[in-house]
Amino acid sequence: MKRARLTMPLSGDSATIKPPPPHPLPLLPPTPPQTAQVLLKKPRRAILKRPTALFSTAAPDSSTWAPLNLSQSELSLPLTFPTGQTFRWRQTGHLQYTGSVGPHLISLKHHDDDNGGVYYHVHRTPSHSDAESALLDFLNAEVSLADLWREFSASDPRFAELAQQLRGARVLRQDPLECLIQFLCSSNNNIGRITKMVNFLSSLGECLGAVGDFEFHEFPTLQRLAGVTEQQLREAGFGYRAKYITGTVDALQSKPGGGSEWLASMRKLDLPVVIDALSTLPGVGPKVAACIALFSLDQHHAIPVDTHVWQIATRYLLPELAGTRLTPKLCGRVADAFVMKYGKYAGWAQTLLFIAELPPQKALVSLNSRSSEESEFLKGKDKKAKKGLHSK
Repeated sequence: MKRARLTMPLSGDSATIKPPPPHPLPLLPPTPPQTAQVLLKKPRRAILKRPTALFSTAAPDSSTWAPLNLSQSELSLPLTFPTGQTFRWRQTGHLQYTGSVGPHLISLKHHDDDNGGVYYHVHRTPSHSDAESALLDFLNAEVSLADLWREFSASDPRFAELAQQLRGARVLRQDPLECLIQFLCSSNNNIGRITKMVNFLSSLGECLGAVGDFEFHEFPTLQRLAGVTEQQLREAGFGYRAKYITGTVDALQSKPGGGSEWLASMRKLDLPVVIDALSTLPGVGPKVAACIALFSLDQHHAIPVDTHVWQIATRYLLPELAGTRLTPKLCGRVADAFVMKYGKYAGWAQTLLFIAELPPQKALVSLNSRSSEESEFLKGKDKKAKKGLHSK
């Protein structure tokens, strides 16, 4: 498959880099624990143009934005970034999100004058060819949502309805270490608090600059993460998760060839092997392992099962289990049911069904459904009225 390509316009002055904040950072405010809202190739023909220069970290002028050959139906930023896959991208404008992909600081937005088409701006990058590869990999740009949604919708009327209303909910392909550490923070937690913890750890990485009111960092290496003690994390509000993070960092450093290489090697392994290997790390259970597998290790049929996914499964896939309690054994049955229904990209289908249950999207789906029903009702009345006129 021919690799998609990327273009960037040349604009801006050299980046002004802010130093990272001093450590330790301020304590995180107390937040009641609650269940984390965690979400959880067929080649696509996107053509992205090649970058030519480094951008300033100043707020980008409209002339420095370039179109990304991904339509809104292939990439919806609000349905992808703030839905629990990653906690390192911030909303920096209307339908605009900014984050780092490795050492590259990038903004993406929907353009009102282009039917919501996706545009991008690179604020900083040390290597143009690396920035191209990193962005394409991160967006999983080789996967065509149109093809997947068509396949899923053919066998599932419920999915067909949601796919029309929630187009562009894409599964990302994150750096495995970054994804692992983020989901260690997610244990019995909520999105706001997870984000604060992830920001604390991110500040250990190189500062890439600021966009709007937010400062962005490259995610720290294992070596930098190893410099933080369990006590420092506890003082920063991580609670019992502190020992999981430091324990996992220690375990990864002891892996032959290094922890990052060990994690990346799992992209070539079968899912059961990946889940078992990840579950040997402190704080990683089956659900967290499935999240890491789906969002960073190319395990497109991994199904992170929690109470939210259990409710979806008993409502649409396993109605005979409605009213029963979720157990480890039933988690496996739920995952199998998704794979039997949706195949090797079942994790992508589960992600859309999960997103549809989040409050903002659930309200949108409900509103659209009512509008559709009212429209059909009015059409029916209109047909009856016309029939009555003709009969006279």
